[in-house]
Amino acid sequence: MKYQWFLGTLFIAGMSTQVVAHEAPIEFRAAGSLKAAMTEVIGAYQAKSHSEVAPQFAPSGLLRSRIESGEKVDLFASANMKHPTTLSKASRSGDVVMFARNKLCALAQPEVALTSDTLLTQMLNSKIRLGTSTPKADPAGDYAFKVFERAEHLSPGAQQQLETKALQLTGGPDSAKPPKGRNPYGWVMENKQADIFLTYCTNAVLAQKEVKPLKIVQLPDNLSVGANYGLTVIQDAQPHAAELALFILSPQGQKILASYGFDTPTLP
Repeated sequence: MKYQWFLGTLFIAGMSTQVVAHEAPIEFRAAGSLKAAMTEVIGAYQAKSHSEVAPQFAPSGLLRSRIESGEKVDLFASANMKHPTTLSKASRSGDVVMFARNKLCALAQPEVALTSDTLLTQMLNSKIRLGTSTPKADPAGDYAFKVFERAEHLSPGAQQQLETKALQLTGGPDSAKPPKGRNPYGWVMENKQADIFLTYCTNAVLAQKEVKPLKIVQLPDNLSVGANYGLTVIQDAQPHAAELALFILSPQGQKILASYGFDTPTLP
C-alpha cells in the first residue's frame, strides 16, 4: 500500500532520529484552503503530543518559492502534488504522499441565476464578472484554468474567452488581502468584485458561512476538476515533523479533514 510505503520512507528527508528535549516549534506551511481544517488538526496533535506547531497558511506556489529561497520549514502541505514533488525531485524534501482531495465549485452572488447546467453559459456571458485565484502562485487558479480547458471541448473558443476575462483576485503576491480572520472568497464576493468565483468547494462552504446569501453551485461532470493535496517532510526537518505528518495521515487527522469537506484517501 502506498501509504505504508510513505510511512516507511518518511525519514528520507534527512532528519535526525535523536530525541531533543527542548525542540523548537514545528515550522508547518500549508495551503490557504487548509487553514480551517489544519488549525483543528494541529490543535488535536498538540493536545496529544505536547509538541508545539508554528503554522503559516498561504498559496502553495508562494510557499514552495519561500522554501526554495531557504526559509526554515519542516513540513509542507500543498493543494496540489506538483509543488511538493518539485521539492522532492530537487532533494529539498522527502517523498510525497497524497493526504486529501478537494474539487472546484462555483460561488455565486445571490442575484445571479445559476445552476450546474447553466454554469458555462453564464461564465461566458459578457455581463458576468468571473473571478479565480492566481495560476502558478495558487493551485486553485491552476485548477480553474483546467476548467477552462475542459470548456473548450464543449464550446470551441471558450478557453481563450474565459482565460481573457478571468479576474485573478486572490492567491497572488500582489492580491488584495482581506481583513484578519476573514475568508478571502467571502470577502471578495461581499465586496462585489465578482459575480461568479471558481474556488475549492471547501472554501465556498466557509465563504457562505460568512456571507450567507452566496450560492454554491456544483460543476457539471464535463467541467469538474479535482485537486489532489500533497504532503512532504522538508530536508533536515526536526524529528517531530514526521510525527505531525503521521498524525495528519492517521484516522483522527483524516476524520478532521473529512469534517471540513475534504475527501480523505486513508479512511475506508
